[in-house]
Amino acid sequence: MIECIVLDVIGMKCGGCETSVSSKLQAIEGILSCTASSKENQIKVEYDAEKTNVDIFKTAISDAGFTCVE
Repeated sequence: MIECIVLDVIGMKCGGCETSVSSKLQAIEGILSCTASSKENQIKVEYDAEKTNVDIFKTAISDAGFTCVE
């Protein structure tokens, strides 16, 4: 099942930050697309819910050095 979620992220300040967090997320099996916006402090993720989940995204975002808020 394909789902889409928008996550609020603290700490992104530039295009490099967007690329860093996007790269971490794109490496996760089941991620179809992700778009990070440092201006809006958000990441939009389209994913296959049968292969991955939001907790995995939050861990990847944290591993990239940023904080995901709910």
